[in-house]
Amino acid sequence: MKIQKFEEIIAWQKAQELAVRIYRKFSELEDKTFKSQICRAAISISNNIAEGFDRKSDKEFSYFLYIGLGSNSEVKSMVYLANKLVARNLSNVVVSGGYLASWLGAKRENSGTM
Repeated sequence: MKIQKFEEIIAWQKAQELAVRIYRKFSELEDKTFKSQICRAAISISNNIAEGFDRKSDKEFSYFLYIGLGSNSEVKSMVYLANKLVARNLSNVVVSGGYLASWLGAKRENSGTM
């Protein structure tokens, strides 16, 4: 089945869930700089998937997926740091890079290339 809109992409859906979970987990954080950075990085994941998909070229889509993957790694790194700083287990918050990685290796059905 050909994906018609970015909302159908599982990685985008998971990234949206991640952003909501990040916002909820860090809503009470007193360090506003840390909170802002992790929230912006979390939002960036789904935004880059959406923007890349709507560019309509496989090359640009791939580029934006890599940007999203980088943002996912940034969130993951910040969760590790938060765990060390506050000794809370937040590891269940992060979506593994596997969701984006699967899209990076996949071919878009509308063109057959990536």
